[in-house]
Amino acid sequence: MRASTEAKQTPFACVLACSDSRVPVEIIFDQTIGQLFVARVAGNIAAPEVIASLEYGAAELGTPLILVLGHSHCGAVKAAVAGESVPGQISALFAPMRPAVDRAGRDVEAAVKLNAKLQAATLRTASPVLAALSREGKLKVIAAVYQLNSGKVDILA
Repeated sequence: MRASTEAKQTPFACVLACSDSRVPVEIIFDQTIGQLFVARVAGNIAAPEVIASLEYGAAELGTPLILVLGHSHCGAVKAAVAGESVPGQISALFAPMRPAVDRAGRDVEAAVKLNAKLQAATLRTASPVLAALSREGKLKVIAAVYQLNSGKVDILA
């Protein structure tokens, strides 16, 4: 497998997932080396560096799909909902999640779902590269939630 992907990569999808160790993207989707282009950050937020990575996956590698994958019991979303003081730069994660938290209130699982949807919407609109690919029908950006207890992935409308 490594030999066949050494010269180039041809993933069929990009995934923006949380960095939570319980969300192993390739394992969840039963994929292997070279099949998924994965960006991971706590709270699966569409921060500028993440957007740039996904632009590379879509524009340069030609992936036709970006999946924003939230997950149940997300600690980053729980922390954003709690709104308490945290050490270091952890609170930098909260601002991109704030719209979901504000709309979902104290319901962490509702905030997880809404956050995945809003991050997907951000990718569709905040990046001229991704927006153009979407308009041309070359890219679809969707949201989903991985259920830790069952291993099920629910696609969100």
